Amino acid sequence: MSGVVVSLCLLVVFVLLCELSRRILTKLLAPRGLCLSAVYAVELVSTLQLCICNLELRLLGEVGRLQPQFCLSLTYLASVVHGLTFHGAQGNPCSTLEYTYRGRLTARSGVLRMVCQFMAASVARTMLQGLWALGLSDLHLRHTLQGFQCISPIHTDTHTSLVLPGPLVTAAAVELAGAFAMQTAFTHTHTMDRRYRVHAIAALTATLTYAGGKMTGAVFNPALALSTQFSCSGHSFLDYCLVYWLAPLLGMMCSVLLFDQMLSGRAAPYRPLLANKRK
Repeated sequence: MSGVVVSLCLLVVFVLLCELSRRILTKLLAPRGLCLSAVYAVELVSTLQLCICNLELRLLGEVGRLQPQFCLSLTYLASVVHGLTFHGAQGNPCSTLEYTYRGRLTARSGVLRMVCQFMAASVARTMLQGLWALGLSDLHLRHTLQGFQCISPIHTDTHTSLVLPGPLVTAAAVELAGAFAMQTAFTHTHTMDRRYRVHAIAALTATLTYAGGKMTGAVFNPALALSTQFSCSGHSFLDYCLVYWLAPLLGMMCSVLLFDQMLSGRAAPYRPLLANKRK
């Protein structure tokens, strides 16, 4: 139980430090005419927060063997905290691509945001491994002694001769469906009061995690997957690219194109902005 308390305290410290960093970076860069630099800095810090929290929560679930209900409650709470503290950051390359498609971001801004997201995702695991190596709790010590080992949640027979094994396709379908659901929720809740919207998105996140967590980890985010899934044993890099990069991207695109087509005859709730409003 002490290990759980240590992990929860660390999560609180991570969020507070990231929030402090966002505020300091914004105050330092914005007054000097570096508003875009402040935006990218906030994107990097927010994605770092997202990845670190998910890695620690994954450790609690896999090594700590916590009850699924408790883990889902933590997932919901963490999603609410992310929604309230991100300050406009997306933390998800799929969302950034959707913003770019709709004209809310220029191509250059979209690419730079995604670079920040993947950089943060790469740094997060290295940072946490260094922290875990300190052995602050029995969970951290046990994970360190195991060589930070993690096993892919994708249950695929690696000895099969098929190019695309059935379970791998199923895993890709889970990530695609989850990304489709998340993008649809983002699109149709953007007019809600922010106080209620974060809870609605968090509830959906927890629900999808419960539904698809055992099959893929329920990531629906290419940057987050790079941090939490790509270092796990059991599958090749191309397998992970299919499940955690291509599938979420297709899920997002399907949602955007489907609802744009459905709403093409009337005023869409989320239409592209004019060029002079681009960031």
